[in-house]
Amino acid sequence: MTDRTFRTRLSSLLVGCALAIPLALAALLPATSAQAATKEELKQGERIYREGILPSGERLRVNLHGEPAAPGLTFTCASCHLRSGLGAFDEGVYVPAINGDKLFKPLPRTYKGIVLNEGTEPPLRPAYTEATLIEALRHGKDPGGRQLSASMPQYQLEEKDLKLLVAYLKTLSVEFSPGISEDRIRLATVVSEDLPPAKRDALFTTLTFFFNLKNGQIKGFGNPRSGAKSRLMAENMLPSRELVTKSLSLGRWVLRGSPDTWRAQLEEYYRNDPVFALVGGAVNGSWQPIHQFCEQNGIPSLFPATDLPVLSESDWYTLYQSKGFYQEGESAAHFLAQKNLKEGALVEIVRESPQGKALSAGFRHAWQELGQKAPVTVPLPAGQKLDRDFLKQVLEKAGKGEGELRLLVWDDGSALPALELFKEKQHPEVMVFSARYLGESLWTLPEPVRGFSYLTYPYIFTPLPKPVMGRTLIPEDTKPNLRKAEVPVRSETQQVIAQTNVVTQLLSLLLMDLKGNYYRDNLLDVAGMMGDQPHPLFGRLNFGAGQRYASKGCYVVQLGPGTNPELVKLTGWTAQ
Repeated sequence: MTDRTFRTRLSSLLVGCALAIPLALAALLPATSAQAATKEELKQGERIYREGILPSGERLRVNLHGEPAAPGLTFTCASCHLRSGLGAFDEGVYVPAINGDKLFKPLPRTYKGIVLNEGTEPPLRPAYTEATLIEALRHGKDPGGRQLSASMPQYQLEEKDLKLLVAYLKTLSVEFSPGISEDRIRLATVVSEDLPPAKRDALFTTLTFFFNLKNGQIKGFGNPRSGAKSRLMAENMLPSRELVTKSLSLGRWVLRGSPDTWRAQLEEYYRNDPVFALVGGAVNGSWQPIHQFCEQNGIPSLFPATDLPVLSESDWYTLYQSKGFYQEGESAAHFLAQKNLKEGALVEIVRESPQGKALSAGFRHAWQELGQKAPVTVPLPAGQKLDRDFLKQVLEKAGKGEGELRLLVWDDGSALPALELFKEKQHPEVMVFSARYLGESLWTLPEPVRGFSYLTYPYIFTPLPKPVMGRTLIPEDTKPNLRKAEVPVRSETQQVIAQTNVVTQLLSLLLMDLKGNYYRDNLLDVAGMMGDQPHPLFGRLNFGAGQRYASKGCYVVQLGPGTNPELVKLTGWTAQ
């Protein structure tokens, strides 16, 4: 069950009790001081908070609705109060903040960060003391002695485990993350030196335009003639007034040499320029070195332009626009599993490149999950061309078995001339290619093989409409076919521009939704609650708590006949 599903299921019980929600996890506060806690103790407290696992290895246990104790994985602190501890208002459910800066203070009435009627009206709740927090956690009573909602679990924790969690809560989202000052948010983007100059310049230009536009607006607020009125208007429109005064700075982190040396370069850049987050970026190859650096240093990396992301179910700090080539491999597996194919051999020719390996990995993983027999993999070494002789050898070996042949070709456009072989020999029942990997060459797929050749195509057919009142609608992609001249984004440089434009739009939304709480985990919490957003390549980005790949689908298409062929959809948007 996802965190979002859990909160929705309990929404009817939580609505109306917002003022009485117990900050359940916060109720843990015995007299342990965060300063006295060791690094290991803080890690143990963090694990209780995030995963509901005690140092003993047992799961945290709770009572709910008077029922007997149950394993507490669903009821971890982070499942409702989020990783940052700042809580949320999502789908009609209010979950209060339980971070160290909020627990021991009265909860004031505020509007956009400004305290209302301070000193004349009582706070929304009194400050918790260690004793009242323990009471709220164990027995469901708030600091005023009121009975809390029955939907709030009562936690069964030993004193030593309470102390571990308390120590962690006292450190949770207490001070703003690095990269934040009174008047500036420091960000950076990462590129590799060997990135084609046109792509690198397009990325820098797109980001710089956005940063200059944002900083120009702030500068305009200082105009003695009109600035005050403009600033007041902006303050009233934004969820957080202080954002009006913060400029953005963009560091350009250029990585040189072998990827093996990138980690040291990233560390050096960060020592000299400790940023709040990385935005966009592109490298020639896998994003893995940057991903690992961000994961180990707790630095968000927002939507790099990469087709080779790191695939992980547990890593937190990098948000990707899609799974890239891996996602196409997954879609190919689902497509073939749904076709009524004859019995026979399944062979994949895999170029020994990051792209080929990612396609193969995605296919094999999904194929296995679907209960299918693993394909025979034929590696194609880097530098060796897939020519007619190589293809003949593959076919002869596969032909020794019984039944039809299904062939996956995870290679670039250099493989297409070899397909002329099928004018002379019996062809496979199906062949599958990656349209992304073929690139512009997909339009030159030999006509004799088009009838049994299928392509994974991860892009939309219908161009996004122009924004209406500053907002781009997300239409259904109902266009059934697509000619080369109609492709919305053609070159790799245009793709980088499109992907980086999306980054600037998402960054604007995220910074506003932070509401002045400049904690890195909060940035990612906010991203997880963002509504669907339009994307000029993928059509739609879908978000959710803990999700790290925003575009989740792919089409399977065929190339029609003729010298000016169309791509024809064979499937809907196959979500993974």
